Amino acid sequence: MNWVVLTAAVPAVLISWLVGLILRRLAPRWGLVDRPGPRKVHKQSVPFGGGIAIWAGVVVPLALGNLLLWRWSTLHRESPSGSLDMSALGAWGEPLAAFVEPHLPGLVQQSADLWFLLMAGTVLMFLGLVDDVRKLDWRFRLAIELIVAGAVVYGRGWALTLFIDWPLVTNVLSVLWIVWLVNSFNMLDNMDGLSGGVAAIAAAMLALVLLRVSEASSQQPQLFVAGFLFVLVGALVGFLLHNWPPARLFMGDAGAYFIGFCVAVMTILATFSGNGLPRHAILAPLCVLAVPFYDTLSVICIRLKAGRSVFEGDTNHLSHRLVALGLTKTGAVLTIYLLTAACGLGALLLDQVNLGGAVTIVLMIGCLLAVIAILEMAARRKMRQ
Repeated sequence: MNWVVLTAAVPAVLISWLVGLILRRLAPRWGLVDRPGPRKVHKQSVPFGGGIAIWAGVVVPLALGNLLLWRWSTLHRESPSGSLDMSALGAWGEPLAAFVEPHLPGLVQQSADLWFLLMAGTVLMFLGLVDDVRKLDWRFRLAIELIVAGAVVYGRGWALTLFIDWPLVTNVLSVLWIVWLVNSFNMLDNMDGLSGGVAAIAAAMLALVLLRVSEASSQQPQLFVAGFLFVLVGALVGFLLHNWPPARLFMGDAGAYFIGFCVAVMTILATFSGNGLPRHAILAPLCVLAVPFYDTLSVICIRLKAGRSVFEGDTNHLSHRLVALGLTKTGAVLTIYLLTAACGLGALLLDQVNLGGAVTIVLMIGCLLAVIAILEMAARRKMRQ
């Protein structure tokens, strides 16, 4: 019944697309406009309320679904037969009831986790929205990101599984993981369709991994995390209908912060190993997110080498460097999509191979990124000549 989880993306697509359509008209009136500048690749002013569309595409269907679950739970308790009666839904009713009923207690129990996650993500979305309008100091933004990440890790007890019996280390790494991905997707948002497309591919890859891997303690499919990721994919697809080159709507920091946070927390909540699966399967998120990591690390190195602040924006990102190689902007975006998909495909195999196979997959991904780095260096040398 994985098709039920897959269909979670459909309402998210529609809501995100519709809200994006509305924002394209209203954002200029609210001052949410990104104008051309020295570090901008677009030549015309573009509204940047797309983060609100992505947020709505995730929050609205999940909130409605959560309310529906509570209603189903009440009907389940009150039913004389002790089972759900969904005959009113026709041919869909019986298979839907058969799918929902075994997982109903667990899904209802996870409602508190869902609302906490959505509220934390909403805080970062509003932080990004204010930054889009007022350009907040990076220290203030980083402080809020650390507070939200700390609330997730220390307040909720969500932390990475690293097979290290040092809670302090795993907790600190978990906070840094969240903050890193929040900023990675923000830094990746430098060309039409780029950050949203990479996030959609990464979230879909992670969800496909989780549909095959049961949760270690309950032995149940990871419907909560996989379903959330597919809703996120749907919201991103709906937004990309407005953001595909030439973009009519930008996500802004609001969208980048929100999707980075959601992807980060989902990788923490997910189970990639255990239950008879090899430990090296926990490398799946690193494989899927290899391209955002490479982009962020390479940009930081370039800025430090030039003696500039790592928080100072520029046009030295992977996408810009690919354009310098001779690709069009759309060609650069599609190339990064393919890189993300290629790295993500390796993650799909990690739970099926031994340690040697896992090392081979990681090395293949490393070689793939190294080839890109070599081509980029050759292009930079040629430009200096």
